[in-house]
Amino acid sequence: MSLWQRFFGTTTMLALIGTPAFAQDTTITIATVNNGDMIRMQGYTDQFTAQTGIGVEWVTLEENVLRQRVTTDITTNGGQFDIMTIGMYETPIWGANGWLVPLDDLSAEYDVDDILPAMRAGLSHDGTLYAAPFYGESSMVMYRTDLMEAAGLEMPDAPTWQFIRQAAAAMDDPENGVNGICLRGKPGWGEGGAFITVTGNSFGARWFDEDWNAQFDQPEWAEALNFYVNMMNDYGPDGYETNGFNENLSLFQQGLCGMWIDATVAASFVTNPDESEVADSVGFTLAPNSEGVGRRANWLWAWALAIPAGTQQADAAQQFIEWATSRTYIEMVAENEGWANVPPGARTSLYENPDYISLPFAQKTLDSINAADPQNPTVAPVPYVGVQFVAIPEFAGIATEVSQEFAAAYAGRQTVEEALERAQAITSEAMEAAGYR
Repeated sequence: MSLWQRFFGTTTMLALIGTPAFAQDTTITIATVNNGDMIRMQGYTDQFTAQTGIGVEWVTLEENVLRQRVTTDITTNGGQFDIMTIGMYETPIWGANGWLVPLDDLSAEYDVDDILPAMRAGLSHDGTLYAAPFYGESSMVMYRTDLMEAAGLEMPDAPTWQFIRQAAAAMDDPENGVNGICLRGKPGWGEGGAFITVTGNSFGARWFDEDWNAQFDQPEWAEALNFYVNMMNDYGPDGYETNGFNENLSLFQQGLCGMWIDATVAASFVTNPDESEVADSVGFTLAPNSEGVGRRANWLWAWALAIPAGTQQADAAQQFIEWATSRTYIEMVAENEGWANVPPGARTSLYENPDYISLPFAQKTLDSINAADPQNPTVAPVPYVGVQFVAIPEFAGIATEVSQEFAAAYAGRQTVEEALERAQAITSEAMEAAGYR
């Protein structure tokens, strides 16, 4: 008997989701992001439909487009989606506004207490869960062990940016198409904006001081942005200002990057021999900090499933969420595709499983998640919560504009100094208009 049959037989499945099967004409529409774990989930949903009678239609979008579509839909009560894939930035804000259905009656079998505390807290408002994590992540360094060895270097357990630059220089090999390092530069608050924000944190920078004054005119931001631009211009790929997660994943899997600092969820893809040309020579370590600075360039995020308050299919949507984010879904993927390919970073029990924790990236992922502190994201005090974002409604618009200015500096269309001046003006004007100052 297969694990699917053991765990997802009709009786067990209906006990898990807690309600009777639906008529075959019940269909829910889910908006999601076009990354590997979400696409993998889509491949299993026929089995969900067979067990429950609930059809599933997918709208799969690039990350920036997804954020635009779901934000427009939720704020206008458009009703296009029954489930939205959102994260730790949107969930508490939208929950507080009454835009999401509370997930406060999940079944006992689902075991909400098994969700990692950092993920549960980030997806709640006032103690109520409003989205269930499909997977959770931080960020870490992924690097070519063969190139590191050939360079005569050894990656530290907790590297500095200064070592990362040294290693990038040593592994850079333009004649063979190998870039010393690949990092995000793509505009978007959750794309290149997220990466440069945590980089800023690691150099002692912050978005705002305690009085909500923008801080892009401070020396820490100049140091962080100049370091990033100089390193990427010297050792990064051409056109890095257009590269986000998926573009850098492809470069790394093709063996064209010595190092890549990005989401911990990428570990299973870069070590998969069916997808990665360098699967047998990848190492992992914590995200870097600048020498003498106590914050690392790692973020905290979960791609999570939430139910918009305007849906007419809330019960069916909750059944799907319980199925897709359950321990039994994880076990199903493990049996079919191996433990390395299960959605990571969401459940405590996964990191207590000896089959999973023995994987080369599992402990580093957990260490990275635990190292992120949304309550204290920067060296100097700040009035906001969030590591790679500021948890206020205005942030998405402001940070998207700022990331566009930074991308223009990456592309050489303006100087770093000009980009920071524009970022300061954009942020100050927006915060004054919003009444923060």
